[in-house]
Amino acid sequence: MSVLHLTKTFYGISLLGYVKHLSLELKTILNVYIACIVCEYLLSRIDLDELMKKDEPPFTFPKTLEEFEYAFNEYGQLRHIKTGEPFVFNAREDLHRWNQKRYEALGEIITQYVYELLEKKCNMTKEILPVDATEDEPTGFIYLSPDALSNPSKLLVLIQGSGVVRAGQWARRLIINQDLNSGTQIPFIERAMQEGYGVMVLNPNENYLEVEKPTKSPLPSPTETSDEPAEKRERKDDKEGKKKKEFYEKYRNPQRETETERILIRENGSSEEHVLYVWDHFVSKAAAKNVFIMAHSYGGLSFVELMNQRELEVKNKVCAVALTDSAHNIWLQETTKSTQDWMQEHCRNWVSSPEPLDIPLEPMMPDCPRVSAGTERHELTSWMSFDSIFRFFSEFHAKEGEEAEETSNSVTTRSGSHKNKHQDL
Repeated sequence: MSVLHLTKTFYGISLLGYVKHLSLELKTILNVYIACIVCEYLLSRIDLDELMKKDEPPFTFPKTLEEFEYAFNEYGQLRHIKTGEPFVFNAREDLHRWNQKRYEALGEIITQYVYELLEKKCNMTKEILPVDATEDEPTGFIYLSPDALSNPSKLLVLIQGSGVVRAGQWARRLIINQDLNSGTQIPFIERAMQEGYGVMVLNPNENYLEVEKPTKSPLPSPTETSDEPAEKRERKDDKEGKKKKEFYEKYRNPQRETETERILIRENGSSEEHVLYVWDHFVSKAAAKNVFIMAHSYGGLSFVELMNQRELEVKNKVCAVALTDSAHNIWLQETTKSTQDWMQEHCRNWVSSPEPLDIPLEPMMPDCPRVSAGTERHELTSWMSFDSIFRFFSEFHAKEGEEAEETSNSVTTRSGSHKNKHQDL
């Protein structure tokens, strides 16, 4: 049925005779205009309250992997315990918000699962931040290996990127959809421990405590009187209609159900603050002569900011830095020329690229060399560069050892020369 026939029914009149005398352009404009009127009428008949009561399940989800009916198999892959199938995001069609909330609930369980791996499998301990926190203030934490502060030789510091990931994770998506090896820092921790490193696992996204805002009691609305002006009632109806539409938009898009506020953790309110705090209170006090840092994505930006704040300390203590798809920018972060020169010598950035692993790439800035991570997926750059990063660290450690030995021999030679001169005298 054409729009004009609809309007005949809608208005009880026929415009067909009049339209015959109009040009094609005017006919088109009139059709569009009438279509808008009809659509507005039809939409006005939709009961948004009923629409928002669509059969959406409540946002109550399992609290454990077992209750979710998922488990990690021997290969570290998340699989359904009955079907053996990978995780399915769209558990219910046309319910994106519910599916998203379900995914987030599973993600929180994964976070706790990784914490358990750090503590039980890697034998790491949780260190509360700030170190002088009171009982009534929000706190964060990092993880330390037993010898993180006492190892006299080597210390590895791991810094993740931004987002929902917490200590021990590179990418939640990889943990859920691929496996634990690619998505967590566990392989890096175990390899480091095998090669004699102490290990610190930072938690740069644990910046605040989120609490629900107290609900405000709505003011009682005045009773509508029968003699209220029609214009005022129309404005009120428009306002109510606007509220319904806004609520409908909220229904359609994933977002928080309640209003919350964030209470920042003291001196750890951002990734940059966190890295600086951990440096001042832990890394700088560690016994290791050689500190190695691995930072992914935004973690690279936080490291460069650390250099801006503690340049001389970092240069004296850090041996080498491995970055993976780092988000740092030496221009925007206003790094010094001496910092850029140091990064050129001591840093390497494995970036997402179609080129094979470790192939040198054109530099974008005069800071550190860029090489291919052997993948075009940002979240996979750390895992794909795994072996290359440890080779890079080993080369620097061997180089530092040779330089230390040369320095020692030089001191010994000078000492022996002075001794011979003394004996001659």
